[in-house]
Amino acid sequence: MVVTRLRLRGFRTHERVEVRLGPGLTVVHGRNGIGKTNLVEGLYFGCTARSCRTSNERECVAFDADAARVEVDTVDRHGDEHALSVGFQPGEPKRIRVDDALVERLVDHPARPLVSVFLPDRLELVKGPPALRRAHLDQVVSALWPSRTATRRSYKQALAQRNALLGRVRAGYVGREAMAPWDLELGRHALALCADRAETVALLQPGFVQIAAELGLAGAPELRYRPRTKADSPEGFAAELAERLDGDLERGFTGHGPHRDDLALLRDGRELRVYGSQGEQRLGLLALLLCEREALEEVRGAAPLMVLDDVMSELDADRRGLLVARLRRAGQSVITTTDLAHVPGGGEADVVRIAVTEDGVLQEAQAA
Repeated sequence: MVVTRLRLRGFRTHERVEVRLGPGLTVVHGRNGIGKTNLVEGLYFGCTARSCRTSNERECVAFDADAARVEVDTVDRHGDEHALSVGFQPGEPKRIRVDDALVERLVDHPARPLVSVFLPDRLELVKGPPALRRAHLDQVVSALWPSRTATRRSYKQALAQRNALLGRVRAGYVGREAMAPWDLELGRHALALCADRAETVALLQPGFVQIAAELGLAGAPELRYRPRTKADSPEGFAAELAERLDGDLERGFTGHGPHRDDLALLRDGRELRVYGSQGEQRLGLLALLLCEREALEEVRGAAPLMVLDDVMSELDADRRGLLVARLRRAGQSVITTTDLAHVPGGGEADVVRIAVTEDGVLQEAQAA
C-alpha cells in the first residue's frame, strides 16, 4: 500500500495543504520551526486516525479552526485506489471514512498502509517505562501476524476477570480456592502471548544487530525479551500465581505475568535505557524501527511507510548514506531535514521534494 497524496485542513499550523508523495523517497525540507513535523504528523494521523506526538489531540486542531481534517489517497499492490479521511472536532467523535464508507477504526482496515515513525520524542520508547516497550512489541506482533491480535486481547480479558475475582476474594464473597481455574485460564493466554513476543524478538534480532552496527552503535547490540514467567505450561504459570496469591490479595490486582514483561535494547550487555547516551539511544531506536520494517517486508511482502523526522542531524555523512541506501531498497519513506544536502541523493530525479517555508508548503518539480 503506497500513499500517493496527502491533504490537510486546519491541522496544526497548516490551514490548507495538498502534497503528492513519491512511491520511493520523499524529502520534506525547511528550517526549524516551520511546520515540517506537523506535516508528517498529519500523514501519520491520516494513516492511523491518531497522533504520533500527543495524547491530547485537541492540539492537532489549528488555533483559528473549529476542526481538523486529513485525507490520504493510497494505491494497493493490485493498482486499486483508496481514499482515507479522518475528521476531528474537539469534544466530538472522530469521523473516519474509507472509500466514502464510515468505519469505527482505521488501524484494522486493509485499505490503510502500515506506517512506522521515528521522532525525537519517541526516545521514550528506549528510555521510558516498560509499558511503552510492551505495547510497541505487541503492535509489531499484530502487524506481522494480524490474526495474533486476538492473543493479547484474550490475555487482557482473562487478566481483568482474575483481578475482579481477587476483589471478590478480598471481600469474602468467595474462597481462595476459586482462583485456581482462572489461574489456569490466564496461564493459557499468558504463554501464548509470551510465545508471540519471543518469536517476534527472535525474528528482529539479526536485523537489529546488523543495522545498529551499520549506523555506528559501538559494541555488541542486542534485543532481549524479558518475560516475567519461567513457566512452560499453563499449570506451571498457575503455580507461579498461587505462590504470589497473598501479595495479589493485598494489592488487589495481579502482579505477575506478561503485563509486566519488558523488551531491552542493549549494547555489550548493558541497557541503552540506563547506560546509553542520547545519541546512542537514538541509534538504537532507529535500528529497532528499521529492522521491524525489514521483518514486515519479509513476512507481509511489503515494507511499511517509514516516516523519519529530523534523523539526519545525528548522523555523519557516511551513516546518512547507509540509511538512505537502506530506505531506497524497497518501500516508501518520508524524511524531514533542515538541509536538502543532508539527504544523500536528495536531488535525484526519482526523489519527490517538498519545501516548507514561511509562505506555505511547496511541491517542487522533480528533476528531469
